[in-house]
This record gives sequence, C-alpha cells and structure tokens, in this order.
Amino acid sequence: MKLSIVVIGLSVTSSWGNGHATTYRALIEALARRGHRVTFLERDVPWYREHRDLTKPVAWTIELYHSLRDIPLRFGRLIRDADLVVIGSYVPDGIAIAEWTTTHARGITAFYDIDTPVTLSKLEQGLDYLSAAMIPRFDLYLSFAGGPVPGMIEESYGSPLARVLYCSADANIYTPQRAKPKWALGYLGTYSADRQPVLDELLLAPARSLPSGQFVVAGAQYPEHVTWPTNVARIEHITPKQHATFYAEQRFTLNATRADMKALGYSPSVRLFEAAACGTPIISDRWPGIETIFEPSREILLASGSREVVEILRDMPDEQRRTIAHNARRRVLAEHTSDHRARQLEAYYVETSARRRRKTTRLPAVRPMQVAEL
Repeated sequence: MKLSIVVIGLSVTSSWGNGHATTYRALIEALARRGHRVTFLERDVPWYREHRDLTKPVAWTIELYHSLRDIPLRFGRLIRDADLVVIGSYVPDGIAIAEWTTTHARGITAFYDIDTPVTLSKLEQGLDYLSAAMIPRFDLYLSFAGGPVPGMIEESYGSPLARVLYCSADANIYTPQRAKPKWALGYLGTYSADRQPVLDELLLAPARSLPSGQFVVAGAQYPEHVTWPTNVARIEHITPKQHATFYAEQRFTLNATRADMKALGYSPSVRLFEAAACGTPIISDRWPGIETIFEPSREILLASGSREVVEILRDMPDEQRRTIAHNARRRVLAEHTSDHRARQLEAYYVETSARRRRKTTRLPAVRPMQVAEL
C-alpha cells in the first residue's frame, strides 16, 4: 500500500517555539521510508520564516503558501486526488481550509489534533482552527490524547471515527550520545503560562535548594519577569539536531505538563519520548494515564513537589538512574517510535476506508464552496 498523503499543518520548517515541528518531521520521515508520497503545506508567516531549520527534506515535499486562496488555486488537484488529507491543529484559517477540503477531497480526510486537551477545553468558546460542527465532517479524528478521550470525541462531538495518534521519537535522530553531564536537571520547552508553575516547583525551587548544582532551561518566548536562580543556565533555542547531545548533558531531564493536558490526562508530550529515546532519565509531574506510557519508578520518576525532586537528585545512585533510563528507552523502541506511528496511521486509513465502503447513509449535503468565498 503506497499512499499519496497531503498534510496541512502549522509549521514543519521551523522548530523555534513550535513543538509541532519535530512531531510532524518524525511521522512524515517514517511514512516516506515506508514508500508513501507526502506533501506538507505550510502558511508562509514571518515568525517561522525567520527561524527555519528545515527547507528541503530528501524524501518528501514542503510547499509554502501565502493566502487562503492558494489552497484551491495552487493545491486543489493535489488535495482532491490524495488518498489521505490530514489537517493539523493551529493551522491559520483552519476552519475554512477544512470546509473546502472535506467538500472536495475524494480520499480520506483526517484532523490531527496535536493539542487535543487544549482544543477540547476551548472548543465551545470558539477556535480559529476547528469548530464543533467540523468534527463530524472529517472521516477520522487523530487525537493527541489517548485513554477514554477518542471515545468521548465520538460520543460528544459526532466524530465518525476517533483514534489516538501520540507523538513519537525518531529513533534515527534521538539516540544516546557520549557526553559528560553538565547539569543535574534540565528542561526543554517553549514558555507557557499554565506550565510555568510546574517548572517553578520542579526545577527552579530545587535549584535554589541545591545551590552547588547546575540546572538548565532551554526554550523560546520566556518573559522578562521570570526570575532565574543564578545556577540555572538559559538557552534560547536548541535545534532538533542538537537535542540528543543536550539530553546527554543532563543527569535527569524534567517533563512539565500544561494545565489542560494534566486535567484531561493521557497526553504525553513529544519531549517524553525523545528524552527517553536518548537514554536520559525523566522526572515528570503526575497526571492521569502517565502509567500507561511509562511504568512509574521503573521507567520514569514522578514528583509532586520540589522536595521529591531534591531527594532524587541528591540521593539516587547512578546505577539506578541508568537502569531507569535504559528501561524507558527500551519502552520507546518497542512502542513509541515514528515507525510505530506511521504503521498506526496506515492501519487507521485502512479502517476508515473500510468504514466508508460499508456506510449506507451520507452526511447532510453541504453546498460546495467557491474559490471566491475563500
């Protein structure tokens, strides 16, 4: 089975302040290795244009567009003829693009929600990239959150088929590196106001309690009002090519979860899989469903407050630390690589196609949108 796939996403060309980029890259590279023809469509906007770290991948195609009208005018035939069209969360003018795509695409249409907890918490208030009315029009809803969440999307929002598609680690890039640890604990992630309290409690507070230790926070968009202890190094941006070495330079790395993701649960971040694949032991905040991803105490360390983090950093023997890291890496290689996700997506495509063939009733007719309306 070799598919023609179109992905319309936020940005794959820039990882600067954009956690979607490594998720898309890993999945698409795996799909391309498996023989699928993939084209990624991205709105050309100043922020990502100024911080691009990928322009011409070898095995798949990136197309930049400038306005909503480019979708039907430049890529209409590509979208209509594709076997699978995937529209991601946070795409500019995503609702209008989804309306046009679900009306004109002949193949399977899917919404890939890389931020499912955030989407569901704000859906009724109104989003630029998705409306509740659009969900039933997609053949498939790919959810960043697992557990009971896909079933809830089907029952509460009328999705014909919702399935979990977690992010992953590209095992060709995220591998253990030889490096002497510089930092007792580190964190990699863009600033988020609802995640900052976790970072304060589980990294900055331990740094103040262990003034002789060295800590690091890497990521963009942190505001000036954040007060950093003197033993916390700040790095504005690390490219994906540097991630593996960065993780190797940490004795432990921190996973800090956004409020909506903690509340919904079953929503692992891409950094969890990437750090584990690099063989760096992870300390994480607690949230429902984390035990379905990694086994606590054996594959991951959980902490509710700074005291627990300090005890881990100060007291855990190196042999135990390395064993936990080894177990987590083995779990990722067994279940959470980008190749696993590509095969899952193939299976979902087959399932959705079979469901469409069996379907005897059609959705209410929708008046085709004209190019001028876009």
